[in-house]
Amino acid sequence: MDSLRSRTGVSVEAIDLHFQGKPGRIASFLIRHQGGAMLIESGPGSTIGGLELELRRRGLAPGDITHLLLTHIHLDHAGAAGWLARQGARVYVHPRGAPHLIDPSRLLESAARIYGDDMDRLWGECLPVPEEQITTLEDGDEVAVGGIGVVALDTPGHAEHHLAFQLDDICFTGDVAGVRMPHSGVVVPPAPPPEFAPERWRRSLAHIAAQQPEYLALTHFGLFLDPAEHLAALRRGLRAVCHWADENVPRAADVTDLQARYTDWLEAWALEQGLDAADWPGHQAINPAWMSALGLRRYWKQKQG
Repeated sequence: MDSLRSRTGVSVEAIDLHFQGKPGRIASFLIRHQGGAMLIESGPGSTIGGLELELRRRGLAPGDITHLLLTHIHLDHAGAAGWLARQGARVYVHPRGAPHLIDPSRLLESAARIYGDDMDRLWGECLPVPEEQITTLEDGDEVAVGGIGVVALDTPGHAEHHLAFQLDDICFTGDVAGVRMPHSGVVVPPAPPPEFAPERWRRSLAHIAAQQPEYLALTHFGLFLDPAEHLAALRRGLRAVCHWADENVPRAADVTDLQARYTDWLEAWALEQGLDAADWPGHQAINPAWMSALGLRRYWKQKQG
C-alpha cells in the first residue's frame, strides 16, 4: 500500500527513498496541506536525489515542504533534515534530539565509530539545522497547519529522543514499532547502542496502542493495516531478543563472536516466524544484526549494574 486516507480524509503518501538503490527500505511520508506539504522523516543525505525525484513526480519541489517532522535523529531518519531546512522547512523534533541537529558533529563521530569507511556511502552529507528553524515537541504537543493536526507521542525505548506521530487514526512510528518488510508479517526490533531500553519500549508500545490507531506507518517500511497484531508481534520479538542477550552475552568470547552469534540466531528466529528468506538482506541493510548485538551487549551490562 503506497497511500491511504485518514479518518477525516487527509491523504498520506509513502515515498520510497530507494536506499542504496533498493526498494522497500526507507520511507518518508508526505501529507499535503493548503500551503504546501508536510514530510515525516527526511531520510539520510544519501537519498536526497531520490527524495527530489519522488517529489517532482508528485508535482512538488523541495521548497514546498513547509514542515519536517522527525521521529528521531538517527541518520537513516533525519540525515537530510539540514538540507530540507535550507529549502525552507521548519523542523520538529524531540528536545533531546534538537542539539544534535544544530551541531551534528557528535552524532557523526558516534556513527563513524560504527560504520567507518561506509559513512559517506550509506548516509551522505548531514548538514546542520539552524536553531531558529527548529521546534521541539513534548508528549501531546500538536503540529497544526492547513487544517491538519499531528500529535507528538513521546515513545522512548529504541532511543531516548524518540517521538511517534498520530494523525487521526494513523500512527507514524519511526523505529519504536520495529522493522517490517512490505508484505511481511514478521516484526524485528532494532536494538542499536546506546539507548536500547526494553521496559521503556514496552511502555511506549502501550502508549501507541492507547491511541487506537487503525494504521501504522513504518519508516522501515510502509503502511500496515493490523496494528494490534503488529504490536503483539513486536512484544514477542522484544522478549526473544532480551532472553537471547541474557543467555548469550556472557558466553561470547569477544565482540566479534557475539555479533556472529546474534546474526545467526536472529536470521534463524526471523525465518521461524515466517520471514521470507529473500527479505533477510533488506533487514540486514537497515537493521544490521551486528549493530544490534552491540546494543544488546550494552543492555546486558547495564542490567548487571
